[in-house]
Amino acid sequence: MTNQPAWIMIGAGLLIAGIGLFWLVGPSIPWVGKLPGDIAIERENFRFYFPLTTCILLSLLLTGIVWLIRFFSK
Repeated sequence: MTNQPAWIMIGAGLLIAGIGLFWLVGPSIPWVGKLPGDIAIERENFRFYFPLTTCILLSLLLTGIVWLIRFFSK
């Protein structure tokens, strides 16, 4: 069933819609990007920001979701 291009397009569309929804709602969630462990360096003419902890947390969340989908699809 997953070999059909239509299912791949539906999955890609849902992924893009999810990213867009997070992009839209993300700024209203105050803790996203400001967790302990996120690296922020601000100088006079320089700004560097790397949300390390936020990336790890999102990775764990997405890994768990994919794991659940694969677990229940068997």
